[in-house]
Formats: sequence, C-alpha cells, structure tokens
Amino acid sequence: MEVCKPLKSDSTLKHRPLTPLRILRGLICLVVFLSTAFICLVYLSPLAVLGLQLISTRFSRKAVSFFFGLWLSLWPFLFETVNRTRVVFSGDSVPMKERVLLIANHRTEVDWMYLWSLAIRKGRLGYIKYILKSSLMKLPIFGWGFHILEFIAVERKWEIDEQIMQQKLSTFKDPQDPLWLAIFPEGTDYTEQKCKSSQKFAAEVGLPVLTNVLLPKTKGFHACLEALRGSLDAVYDVTIAYKNQCPSFLDNVFGVDPSEVHLHIRRIPVEEIPASEAKADSWLMNTFEIKDQLLSDFKVEGHFPNQVNDKELSTFKGLLTFTMVVGFTAMFTYFTFFSLIWFKLYVGLSCAYLSIATNYKFQMMPLTNYVHALYNSKKQEWIGFSVLNVSIQFWSWS
Repeated sequence: MEVCKPLKSDSTLKHRPLTPLRILRGLICLVVFLSTAFICLVYLSPLAVLGLQLISTRFSRKAVSFFFGLWLSLWPFLFETVNRTRVVFSGDSVPMKERVLLIANHRTEVDWMYLWSLAIRKGRLGYIKYILKSSLMKLPIFGWGFHILEFIAVERKWEIDEQIMQQKLSTFKDPQDPLWLAIFPEGTDYTEQKCKSSQKFAAEVGLPVLTNVLLPKTKGFHACLEALRGSLDAVYDVTIAYKNQCPSFLDNVFGVDPSEVHLHIRRIPVEEIPASEAKADSWLMNTFEIKDQLLSDFKVEGHFPNQVNDKELSTFKGLLTFTMVVGFTAMFTYFTFFSLIWFKLYVGLSCAYLSIATNYKFQMMPLTNYVHALYNSKKQEWIGFSVLNVSIQFWSWS
C-alpha cells in the first residue's frame, strides 16, 4: 500500500511572501466582501425571495442568480486578476449553460470557491448550488447567503439526511430552471490521517485502496442522480489539484497561495451512468480510481493531460462589476445610517427574516401552491364530511 502524501511540493514556503501590503490589501478585501454581502442580502433578499417567490419560483431564482451572481463574480476576479492565481483547465470541453450534477474531490476548505472560476466561464455562476455540512449555515452573513442561494445543508448522517435531500432535490426537478448542483462525495476535506483511515477501511472491506482521495460516499450521489436524472444534461467529474500547496481561505484573501489551480473535467452524459443503485455506486468508485490516478500523474508531471485554452476573465468586466457592487453598497449604507427611519426598519426586519429563515430552514412558496394546498385541504374536509354524513344516514336507516 502506498503511503499517503500531501499533493504539494516539498517546500513549506508560501508561493508569495506575506508582506504588510498584502495584509492590508487582504483586510480591505475582507471588509469589502463582507459589507457588500451584508447589504446585498438585507436589501435584495426580501425583494427576490419574499416578493418574486410569491409569484413564481422561477422568477425568484432568476433574480437571485443575477444579483448574487454579480457578487460571486468578485471572488474569481480576486483570485485570478488581483492575486494572479493561474487557473488551468483540462480534459473535456464543456458546453455553455448545461444543467448538470458536478462531483469533485475535496482537497481543502476552498475547493468549492474555485469551481466558481469554471461556472463563470459557462454562464452558470449564479445557478451553482452546493451540498454542504450544516455547521456552515451558522457562519455570520455567509450562512444567510447559503440559505438564499438554496444550498443543501446536511448532517452527514444518512438516516437524517435522506429526507432532507429528497425534499430539497424535489424543488430542483424543473428542466427549465438552470442548475449546477455540486457535491463532494468524500464528505470531508483530504488529510493524511483521513487518508490512512480510508485506506484501512478499504482494505478491510475489499474496496480499492486510494492514495490521493478518500473513498466516496455513494448514497448522496445516488440520491441526486435518482431525483434529477430526467432533467440533467450531464455529470461533470472535476478533479482539483494545486501548486505550490493546498491553500487555506486566508491564503486566498491575502494572495500568498496558490500559484496555480488545475481543474480536470470529464463530461459524462447522464444517460451513460447506470440507473441502479449498485451499478451507480460502482461507477462512482471507478470514477474516484480515475481521480486517484490523475492526481498521482499530476505529482510527477505537474499538470493534467489535455489542457484546454479557456478564455481569461475580462479585467474591464471585473472592474465594472466591482464598481457596481461597491457603489450599490455605499449608497444603501448611507441610506441606512443617514436617511429616513424606514431604511433602518427595513434592514432590521430583513435581518430578522434572514436569521429565522436560515435557522429554521424556511423557504417561501408561490401563492398558487398555498391556494392549491388550501383547496386540497378543504376538498379533503368536504369528502370526510360527506363520508361521515352518509355513514350517519346508513346507521340511522339500519
């Protein structure tokens, strides 16, 4: 059995030194991202989620994807334009605007953020959703955003998560709603200790012994595939690797790592993936064996095969979006603190709604759903009353 080794260079030095200028710039970036996130959430969420959602789920999702897609685009702009991190794509060329299930290996805490670099190039940044651990919903401000963007929060206990996933996935079945649903089947980020535990378990039960990834958990993947198969175009199998070493969140903020992020994409039409649970499980296991080999080759070669020349992000568009988002934030920050009391009241009520909705996992439905539910309830009551009336008459005749 090969010993688990981290997928990085031998050097423990950061790719770029942590200078006072980088610290200052990173702190400014944090303040900007947090303040813009807060203002966008408290001012736009009630309009998009409470207002439009009562009319149509599709209209609401389009509004959310547009407004929050603008904010999300600040992150790829930070990574690629400001930090000068090179994002390298390889493997299959994927079409624009497909409806997909995306599976990826989990190297570090920021893998999911680099999937935004792929999504923004394919016109799906505002529509990407993640299955993530429920503890992340408690993060200040970001937890509200995860709820508004309809991320699926799980406890990582299948007896609890099965019902949660079935309920949430049932709302994503409309093929007219754009969707990128991302899942990390390993269930946690990779460490040497977790790798050794995974290898030990694999050896005991006769599964493949993997070196660069952990054994995937199959139930969540199969649940997604079973619920959405009829509305998906494909599954994207994304393998992520880093140079110089795996970055942390603060490495990204301060711009010291990574020097390069490599994303290898395999596009598999959904009809090529087996429908039965046992065969789908085997397919996923084989997919992670392919990932493991790709990452082993990456250690030696320093890149994945079949690199794709994808376009770089536009600096002009990035600056324009940054200006719009910051300008919107500055204007409504001024209104909140220096204008009419109604703005303060609006922000207070919005914060209360976001806190309650996130904590209790509450989602509004279109008014038509409530009308149908009320109609069905009244209909059931009428049927029950009729049956009771007939029964009473029958027994009185007897």
